[in-house]
Amino acid sequence: MAKPYSTLRAKMSPEARAKAEEQTRQLLQEMPLQELRQARKMSQEQMAKSLHTKQSNVSRIEKRTDMYISTLRSVIKAMGGDLEIVARFPDGNVRINQFEELDEAVKA
Repeated sequence: MAKPYSTLRAKMSPEARAKAEEQTRQLLQEMPLQELRQARKMSQEQMAKSLHTKQSNVSRIEKRTDMYISTLRSVIKAMGGDLEIVARFPDGNVRINQFEELDEAVKA
């Protein structure tokens, strides 16, 4: 019979609990679009309404491994977020802003 997580967690050492919490934080910092949508408690149907498209298109978007930045930005905005693109280098990070400028030009 399965034991409740709280029982198992209570038996863990403080070090093991800290390690598990760190792994959880790392997992929550990166995930596929489908999991992100689910974590935001949105259905594909809700997302489709927000994007003015069909649920089947949302399904296709979530399965893609390559897409336009504008498509990804729209999906993230539909979830209530903003998309930032950051290039990471050994000597520091650089936020790429040219796509934001294009987005502002389209709005104007």
